[in-house]
Amino acid sequence: MTALRLSDDHSPAFSADWLDTIIKGDCVAALNRLPEKSVDVVFADPPYNLQLEGELRRPDQSRVDAVDDAWDQFDSFAAYDAFTRAWLLAVRRVLKPNGTIWVIGSYHNIFRVGAIMQDLGFWVLNDVVWRKTNPMPNFRGRRFQNAHETMIWASRDREAKGYVFNYESMKAANDDVQMRSDWLFPICTGGERLKDENGDKVHPTQKPEALLARVILSSTEPGAVVLDPFFGSGTTGAVAKRLGRHFVGVERDQTYIDAATKRIARVKPLDGSTVIPLQSKRSEPRVPFATIVEMGLVKPGAALYDARRRFSATVHADGTVAVADAAGSIHRVGAHVQGLDACNGWTFWHYERDGGLDPIDELRRIARVSLARVGA
Repeated sequence: MTALRLSDDHSPAFSADWLDTIIKGDCVAALNRLPEKSVDVVFADPPYNLQLEGELRRPDQSRVDAVDDAWDQFDSFAAYDAFTRAWLLAVRRVLKPNGTIWVIGSYHNIFRVGAIMQDLGFWVLNDVVWRKTNPMPNFRGRRFQNAHETMIWASRDREAKGYVFNYESMKAANDDVQMRSDWLFPICTGGERLKDENGDKVHPTQKPEALLARVILSSTEPGAVVLDPFFGSGTTGAVAKRLGRHFVGVERDQTYIDAATKRIARVKPLDGSTVIPLQSKRSEPRVPFATIVEMGLVKPGAALYDARRRFSATVHADGTVAVADAAGSIHRVGAHVQGLDACNGWTFWHYERDGGLDPIDELRRIARVSLARVGA
């Protein structure tokens, strides 16, 4: 992995090797030179414009290592809004029509960012609250403890169709209950926190990998391109690489680039089969029963049975099935023999295998795998 450097005159165009790299430079200038509609998902952790006034100290008078870096300081709300509009426009140009964007922030900035996103045409899908298990205390004792940050998840525009949301995968990960919009994770501490040779934090706002993992697993598929225009310590790139996604980061601070490059180089991608999100039956490609017959997975003349062998049907060459007094699709005939209005023939009918009965839905699964291999 290399850090791509922008030339002073900004004349050379990026080639296809911009994937899985860190681009050094201002995010707007860098993004304006990336291919249009080339990114599947954006995760943006922009400056929060914290507006800190003076040093913050603990009750024992020790100094709190707060975010007081120059990159988080703006002269006015108007200056911050102009900055926000500029980078959001640059991001929107490179985002695919069915792509989505995540923006994280605190009460200092997220409402301003959200309003500008709506002004620019982004369509808000969710606001997700990251609840911190171990938030920093409010040392002055004059406000509630800031125990959460907010993420806005939005599509490129209101008419965007086909954006990725791995609903079934998220539900299964949440003990088969719909994943909620409040996520509980600790802030980045311990061995995950990047430190310099003096033992100090490399980056003041390093995000936990668990948070990025859920973002990426919920809204991308393997091979997707994830853009982080404020790359920092490289959490987005590290998690994307581990989960079999591509990344591109933009960062102007060489110290952060060096730390992120080393960090990502140490990451080993997971086995491809372990990063494929769980899909719903509806999202899988349609395979009619006739295809099962055409592929030879069940032959014309074979018998199908219900699970208790009360009923049997004969398979015809055209993919229909027949009983003594009716013929038709696996669904219609299944409903007929039960005296019902409807039936899922894939789960009702079974075929004989090794002396037992398996649902023909297993043959559909085999067919899908085979067809996917041919398509690849």
